Amino acid sequence: MEIPIITVVAVAVAAVLNLIVFFMYGADKRKAVNKSWRTPEKTLILGGLVAPWGAILGMQHFRHKTQKIKFKLNYLFAVLHIAVAAVLIYMYA
Repeated sequence: MEIPIITVVAVAVAAVLNLIVFFMYGADKRKAVNKSWRTPEKTLILGGLVAPWGAILGMQHFRHKTQKIKFKLNYLFAVLHIAVAAVLIYMYA
């Protein structure tokens, strides 16, 4: 069975987005340490909505925003991504 090209593209796009969000958290942490201009929290949360795995890994790896309650939404976003993936697999597999 051959994997459809749309699946390959979707996985590649998701991987790139998660890498971008991961590095967003790292850049914001570096800016916080250097007391420089920061990435707005709304932007980080939106990144977590789009790419929750990158956000969660970025939070843990860089030890950044782990104590703020609103950033716990990233875990909810990850569950939602799993649910959507499960529905899509069920519908199209």
